[in-house]
Amino acid sequence: MKKFSPLLLLTIILSHCTSKNDNVYVYDSETLKIESLSKDVFMHISYLTTNDFGKVECNGMVYIHGDEAIVFDTPTDDESSTELISWIKEKQGKTIKAIVVTHFHNDCLGGLSTFHANGVKSYASAKTVELAKSNNIEVLPETSFEDAMKFQIGNESVYATFYGAGHTADNIVGYIPNEKTLFGGCLIKTMNASKGFLGDADIASWSNTVEAIKNDLPDLKVVIPGHGRHGGKELLDYTIELFRE
Repeated sequence: MKKFSPLLLLTIILSHCTSKNDNVYVYDSETLKIESLSKDVFMHISYLTTNDFGKVECNGMVYIHGDEAIVFDTPTDDESSTELISWIKEKQGKTIKAIVVTHFHNDCLGGLSTFHANGVKSYASAKTVELAKSNNIEVLPETSFEDAMKFQIGNESVYATFYGAGHTADNIVGYIPNEKTLFGGCLIKTMNASKGFLGDADIASWSNTVEAIKNDLPDLKVVIPGHGRHGGKELLDYTIELFRE
């Protein structure tokens, strides 16, 4: 049985006892929810039906500054992506400068064609584009980068960075320095989560990759996982312990 440190176990218990009714949804439909994490940071939640895990909540991130927005991971399909784009453009009155795909699975790029149809430029790592092609994914990100890319959203910088393999060989994360917020995607697990789908995972590297993030970003305040409830740095610690061999 996996053993966790006493401090981490206490954090897990406290997290489990926290009410889930404190969500601040600024948009709520059957196919898409948008939760406000700060004035400018939002978590979008859509749904994917899977054979092994049933109906799964899938998270992405929206950051707005000035008149611009950036999105990390599309909602899971065209319908929910249309809702998100409409909310950003029509309700918020912002231009979507970029959609960043954090790895090649469908919960990250299932709605990519809708973003393209709305004139949104798409970005991903070169490894993500390569894996998407090899897995016969039809709609691919338009622009690729190697290990990192910086985006200017309004007057603020946003980073997409590859720290190493874990959930997949290509998983990247998004970081907003002025918000001290990390979008970890499926590389990061919510508290109490299982290991989840491991079909494309590099389990031996997973903990080391998350350790690298923890060391590089010591001042993190908000961490958004690919599935489930957001939290703080305790999500990094939980993920590290979950996959430590």
